[in-house]
Amino acid sequence: MSEKISRRTFLKRSTVAGATAGMLLATKTPGYAQTDKSDENTLIGSLIDLTKCDGCAAYDTPLCVTACRQKNEHRFPQPQKPIKNYWPQKKHEDWSNEKDRTDRLTPYNWTYVEKVQVNWNGKTKDVAIPRRCMHCLDAPCQKLCPFGVIEKTKHGAVKIDENFCMGGAKCRAVCPWDIPQRQAGVGLYMKLVPELAGGGVMYKCDMCADLLEEGKSPACETACPKGAIEFGPYEQIRKKAYERAKEIDGFIYGDVENSGTLTLYVSDVPFDKIDEAIEAKKKEENDTRFGRPHMKPEVENMLETTHGYMLATLIAPIAGAAAAGITAYKVLSGQKKKEGKKQHESKEEK
Repeated sequence: MSEKISRRTFLKRSTVAGATAGMLLATKTPGYAQTDKSDENTLIGSLIDLTKCDGCAAYDTPLCVTACRQKNEHRFPQPQKPIKNYWPQKKHEDWSNEKDRTDRLTPYNWTYVEKVQVNWNGKTKDVAIPRRCMHCLDAPCQKLCPFGVIEKTKHGAVKIDENFCMGGAKCRAVCPWDIPQRQAGVGLYMKLVPELAGGGVMYKCDMCADLLEEGKSPACETACPKGAIEFGPYEQIRKKAYERAKEIDGFIYGDVENSGTLTLYVSDVPFDKIDEAIEAKKKEENDTRFGRPHMKPEVENMLETTHGYMLATLIAPIAGAAAAGITAYKVLSGQKKKEGKKQHESKEEK
């Protein structure tokens, strides 16, 4: 297990790239959704114990996956067809004919369970790994979204506002695990510039932010029959993860990767071995599409790299213009709703 930089130290630390990106992106038009409402006392973390998860072997689909799909089905994209290509490219991402896929992340499937066989200490072990957004403490997707439509809730959940996402996929490009998935033919860009910009809407797990706000448990935790998924105050979850790892002489993932995440895994086999098994399985299946994240150890945060700094610099002017446009659109939409409500009330009075 790698030594953990204390979260307090991490939150205080400011690298050149992170600080510069923050300054560039935080000084935009009012309404720009570059916000982080969380603090140390409200963060919610999750512990996924791979020694307990069997991938719901008795069921066709893992129950956490089914629960997530049922809970979020009303938010799934309904694209307008025929779907046009991303200008000037001759392609687009369309999962609408694969809505029922549960073996990877898609715009219609925000969590899935990767099942692999891992060779460790002379033994072959079956391992089931629930995968979804890691909900990073310092999320590069939030900082580098050119449209400013990603925010963090007070509980630390990283949320994409699908009502204003333009589908540029920069969030996926800077995510070490390529988590957000894109569906073309939907979203705000269809109303604004369907031929020239965007590409649809990005979708991913938001940690059931609405349920957390109500003091309830996320759907995946409630549905898990093995108690392999547990949510709670972040520091308590982190402590429990290390206690469990010590108990089984095991390993932890997510505590230092990408500068730390709210999603912590504990396993009795090393995560580099799990990653090798995942990559070998993908190669065997000739699967090169997005949606099956790796588990490489100690993943570097894009915000702390020269490339991240350069990307933030390039995105800044685009972000300002996009934020201004989205803010104006929100204002106009709000005014129209108010006018419509007033007209409706006036008719009722007559």
